[in-house]
Amino acid sequence: MKILVIGGGGREHAMVWKLVQSAAVEKVWCAPGNDGIAQEIECVPLDLKDVKAAADLAEKLGADLTVAGPELPLTLGIADEFARRGLTLLGPARKAAQLEGSKIFSKQFMERHGIPTAAVYGICESAAEAYRALEAVKWPLVIKADGLAAGKGVLVTESPEEARQFVGRVMEKREFGEAGGRVLLEEGLAGEELSYIILTDGKDFLRMAPARDHKRAFDNDEGPNTGGMGVYSIDEILPAALEQKIIETIVRPTLAGLAAEGLPYRGFLYFGLMLTAAGPKVLEYNCRLGDPETEAVLLRADFDLAQACMLAARSSLAGFEAKWLPGASVCVVIASKGYPENPQTGVAIQGLEDAAKTPGAVVFHAGTRKSSGGFCTNAGRVLVVSAAGENLASARRQAYDAVRRIHIEGAHYRSDIGKPRSAKGRAVAENRNA
Repeated sequence: MKILVIGGGGREHAMVWKLVQSAAVEKVWCAPGNDGIAQEIECVPLDLKDVKAAADLAEKLGADLTVAGPELPLTLGIADEFARRGLTLLGPARKAAQLEGSKIFSKQFMERHGIPTAAVYGICESAAEAYRALEAVKWPLVIKADGLAAGKGVLVTESPEEARQFVGRVMEKREFGEAGGRVLLEEGLAGEELSYIILTDGKDFLRMAPARDHKRAFDNDEGPNTGGMGVYSIDEILPAALEQKIIETIVRPTLAGLAAEGLPYRGFLYFGLMLTAAGPKVLEYNCRLGDPETEAVLLRADFDLAQACMLAARSSLAGFEAKWLPGASVCVVIASKGYPENPQTGVAIQGLEDAAKTPGAVVFHAGTRKSSGGFCTNAGRVLVVSAAGENLASARRQAYDAVRRIHIEGAHYRSDIGKPRSAKGRAVAENRNA
């Protein structure tokens, strides 16, 4: 089997790392990849916005399967282009990908199909309309830019002034471009968050190991939202009774709703959940593997990911069993100075070889570039350092042992991934939606 992975971040590096372990895989490419991934497999240039070029590349390479990593090509219709040419791709069609591409579409979808979620206070088409709507909401409030904003288009606040400022940034200054053409105002939920990810062929599905993400930039859930600063995965965060409720009230109604609306779904589907006192509720959908969830959970995968992806893409996932290693896994993101607002790039990275020697740890490249002097930073999230262990404490210890061997001037990382949170940290987490 020859597989083309679309994307170039830490998630795609982790996917490549797992796919090449399959005995059924002859060749893996990554497009565009990054210089870290290129140390292991061949990377091919590609503009992620050009879905026709992606299909051309798959044809040229003779790929048996293409797996789309990031959300952008999915929302631009890469699956539709591949289907038109008779090429096999794992990922939803453009219309189904609007579950992630439009917060308003996904909210209305959930309402149509009775899927538990936060109450809506308003869908606003202009800043003036949003300012008026702010006069009648309950606090804490969640404000979401409608379109894709790299995980940064959401504000959770109890401050009317902060809410007005955010509306101005999104809708008047257009800090997120077209993504801010509309905003969604909704209820702030209280509880613990959970990342629940499935691989589905539209009818049958297998679930990935449960995980918990840390979105805020700094320890104790302080600072601005980011694309994710770290994840831990352990089975204890998802008791069997709770998982059954998630499946019956959220997962199956979502798949049935997609089918009923003529949107058959083949690919990874991420449910960002809040575990409230009233039961699990959906915060958001993502139409792909989470990042950095992937970098944590794939270390626990004890099955052939390549075979699973091909079966899902061919709508024949029934009967496939996904086994997961016991214990736990942790991943820690090392971010550039200034991330997420103004990340500094071009800064030298030292200690990569030493970190890679840490027992049980794997270093995934998210935003790196190789220069004459070695690797340097090339994005906000630079590296994702992952480790698996027999329990959460050992996984944390191994991950942070590797992290401490890496030096990037001015870089930062959270020191509390997988650590029991303080009361303050829990209070912050309970009133945010990332």
